[in-house]
Amino acid sequence: MNTTTEPEVVTRRAPRTALLPSYVIHPSFDAKTARKTFEPSELLDHPVDFGDKHMPDDVTRDHARRMHYAAHRLHAAKTPGERARWQQTYFRLRDQIVLGNRKLIYRAVRRRMAVSNRADDMIGDCHIVLIQAVAAYNPWLGIRFSTYAYTCLVRALARMSHRLSTDWLARSMPLEALPDGEPRMKFVAVPSTTGQVRIEEFLRDDHPLLSDREKSIISRRFCLGDESNNQTLEKVGKELGLSKERVRQVQATALDKLRQALTVHSSS
Repeated sequence: MNTTTEPEVVTRRAPRTALLPSYVIHPSFDAKTARKTFEPSELLDHPVDFGDKHMPDDVTRDHARRMHYAAHRLHAAKTPGERARWQQTYFRLRDQIVLGNRKLIYRAVRRRMAVSNRADDMIGDCHIVLIQAVAAYNPWLGIRFSTYAYTCLVRALARMSHRLSTDWLARSMPLEALPDGEPRMKFVAVPSTTGQVRIEEFLRDDHPLLSDREKSIISRRFCLGDESNNQTLEKVGKELGLSKERVRQVQATALDKLRQALTVHSSS
């Protein structure tokens, strides 16, 4: 059987610096043709919808290489405008890889359905695992991303399945913090130029982290920038046709997903 392999090239991972993402350093980043080789505009301006299939491995590999190049340029940026541009490019490429490979999550979760009936929770947490896999993936090693990411997902599901019956919010924030059913915490929108992600990004219609119901409840309970419009558990429940306790449960799950996702962004 004939196989095509690329010449062996030594790569290394650059450490995270000042909240900037770590990335794989490749010798081609210093070539004169690097800007043309890794130009991301065509991929970002004309994204491809792969329908019911996940993004092909060769396409994922190409996106990942450009993503790491964007991180390389982000670390080397000298001006705020340049940093903002390459940071946005990095996250847009990363999100395209995540969205293009999200079918891997459903394949992996189906393997655990016999163990857990909390499929929605598993799917939400697996999106975080997939984000981590994209950031860690080295597209120059000759490893298929689908194989690498699927292995990460299955291992993560094996670890998390026995924890899903526990109320995560109760472990990370006592319920006394919401004694009257009123939100006592405030989400602060962090400017994207700091390298930190904004909460609003996770509430976009096209962001895969939270379900539509979770986005709706978080938006009603924690009105970003206008705490006077925060709604009680009871009012949200009436609007959505849910019990007060069910709203609290969905809110707890969504808040924990946001905490984990923000941890990923600040440490990647």
